[in-house]
Amino acid sequence: MELSWLMKLRIAAAVATGVVLIGILAWPLAAPPEPAGAASLHTGTISLGDAITLVTLAFLVGLIAYFLSWPYGREIAILAVPSGLAVWAVRSGSMAGLMQINPTLTQRQALFSALKWEPVFWLAIVAAGFAGVLLAQKISRRKVEPVGSDGKSNSRSNMYFNAAVALVGSVLIAQFCITIFARDVRVFDDQLRRLVVAQPAVGQVVFAVLVSFGLAAFVVKAFLNVSYIWPTIASASITAFAITIYVKQDVLQHLVQRHPAAFFSNAVISILPLQMVAFGTLGSIAGYWMAVRYNYWRKHA
Repeated sequence: MELSWLMKLRIAAAVATGVVLIGILAWPLAAPPEPAGAASLHTGTISLGDAITLVTLAFLVGLIAYFLSWPYGREIAILAVPSGLAVWAVRSGSMAGLMQINPTLTQRQALFSALKWEPVFWLAIVAAGFAGVLLAQKISRRKVEPVGSDGKSNSRSNMYFNAAVALVGSVLIAQFCITIFARDVRVFDDQLRRLVVAQPAVGQVVFAVLVSFGLAAFVVKAFLNVSYIWPTIASASITAFAITIYVKQDVLQHLVQRHPAAFFSNAVISILPLQMVAFGTLGSIAGYWMAVRYNYWRKHA
């Protein structure tokens, strides 16, 4: 089941909306003061006014993208906002850069404490885009089945159970896969008794996060019949999970004393929250639709 050229044009129009309005025109809202600096709340470049502007813009982008990709806006327009954020994620610096400007143990503890919750902000931007899509759908009065539905009815308790399993499973699957795919120089540390990994290149980060969340979304859709919403939420949870597990005080102190700023105790920690949410969302949506096509192929093969 190949995509028609018209469908491809609609997808391109939705993506272009986010790329132009958020990725290019709104870049000054998050642009770090240094040319190679990281786009992060921790740098203090995004004020409350900037955040409100960005949420509003994301909402409008979702609204506009829906009508540009009509009558499939509900399925396609959700790509717009994460595509715009993905442009920021590529233009941004890296986690290694944040480590370099926070060289002491105390500074890095404060940094990781802030980074734990930063993905929630980026997820809120994505959610604002989704909200714009939903409003546009209501305006157009087009009724569709809920995302992830294949017409089967589930009990409420079953839905809650599947959602919880999907969320936890997506975090674990993505964590495992990113550790494998986000590869750079790895050095075995005798004292930590584990490998420490150098900052991956941005291309490697893009590949690792897209593929990892694509696999997670594929699995939870194929086996639990849930939507891409749960892997998307997982993209905002995995950073906190990795920091909690792999950034203990003694480990962080050892890294500060013995390793350059570009080395991390786990590959997930080397990825900025913006990069994780932007590419995690896009990967989740792609993996979901791959599972839909796989299920269709299984039933009609």
